[in-house]
Amino acid sequence: MTATIIDGKAFAADIREQVRLQVEENLQKGGVRPGLAVVLVGDDAASDVYVRNKGIAAEAAGFYSETHRLPGETTQQQLLDLIQELNHKSSIHGILVQLPLPAHLDKEAVIAAIAPHKDVDGFHPHNVGKLWLGEKDCPVPCTPLGCSLILEHHLGSNLEGKKAVVIGASNIVGKPMAALLMRMRATVTVCNSKTPNLPEVARQADILVVAAGRAELVKADWIKAGAIVLDVGINRIERDGKAQLVGDVDFAAAKAVAGAITPVPGGIGPMTIACLLRNTLQLQQLSTQM
Repeated sequence: MTATIIDGKAFAADIREQVRLQVEENLQKGGVRPGLAVVLVGDDAASDVYVRNKGIAAEAAGFYSETHRLPGETTQQQLLDLIQELNHKSSIHGILVQLPLPAHLDKEAVIAAIAPHKDVDGFHPHNVGKLWLGEKDCPVPCTPLGCSLILEHHLGSNLEGKKAVVIGASNIVGKPMAALLMRMRATVTVCNSKTPNLPEVARQADILVVAAGRAELVKADWIKAGAIVLDVGINRIERDGKAQLVGDVDFAAAKAVAGAITPVPGGIGPMTIACLLRNTLQLQQLSTQM
């Protein structure tokens, strides 16, 4: 058996096109253009690429887009002042502060300063609480949202009777992924680096989501035959003298066991920006109901 390779790039392109068409239709009916503001503090090279790509994708979808690039020495108060300005700006429906922030800034305070109804990343405690309550009128962190959409496409929205294992318990991926899986009625186990018998636990999964941040941690013999494997990891390694991107799953071996699997790159990664656009559109639509 060879696994179905899940094409995240094509899936994400479909979502982006659906968003673009919805925006176009809304504007033709006299609706409001969704507005996304992205804030970048400092000069982290990877963050700069992400922010630039988000701006390009937003404009391609027909959004109004702002990018605020602040110097690395920006104070906490200066950043909070900008967020408050964006909170009150009617043309902005989604606010994203690119992480990581410089060490002198309080990430939790910055996230909490974003108005919950503009929290496009779904990180505000208000929205985290709504997600865990199973509510659907709140933004969901983009990477786990992308995973859930792939699962819905392959398995449907009701995962009753399915065992799901999430490896990694971060606030950005692991925990919201578990909440989404429970909302889809799966039976969920969340693992961390201290989980005993981790390979044995993973082998119970019909759905295995791996967000551990360790290159090729999950081997083929960790995977139940026919399971769906979603690999969230992005790790840069050197192999045969060349730099290479790999996931948290040993893809070459795992694809002989899994029923379906996401590659790295080209799997979950492209879904993140597509879901950012989807969230922004949702927040704009919710704003008209407020």
